[in-house]
Amino acid sequence: MFWLIVGTLNGMVADSVMQESTVSQKRVQSLAFVISAGFCVLLCGFFATWGLLGLELPCEIALDEKINPNDAPTGSLVRLPGIGIGKAGAIVAYRENTGRGRTNTPAFQSCYDLQQVHGIGPKTVQSICEWLRFEQERRPAFGQ
Repeated sequence: MFWLIVGTLNGMVADSVMQESTVSQKRVQSLAFVISAGFCVLLCGFFATWGLLGLELPCEIALDEKINPNDAPTGSLVRLPGIGIGKAGAIVAYRENTGRGRTNTPAFQSCYDLQQVHGIGPKTVQSICEWLRFEQERRPAFGQ
């Protein structure tokens, strides 16, 4: 009988300890949730304020020198603003089909000639024109 009472008491104590640890664990989890949710709210508030105040990081292109679209590879053309891999490939394809591959004149003599490439319009030309250079075609002097 003694062992039965001790066993019953032991079981009751173990259940009580388990309930206390479960309650304690739930409190810790709740506290961790509240802290992480508060951190997320603060972080969102920071970025919202940053955007509303117009504090944007500058996204300027920095090129060492201007690019000549008549001989630039696709990798160089991709560095231009608004020109992705598809448009760069289209420029190279157009250049190879109409430029020096067939005639002795360059495919592009000014920024505006790039509008002949599919997918490049006036806005794109306007944004990349300052980053381009074009070779001056040499014309023989009169009488030569």
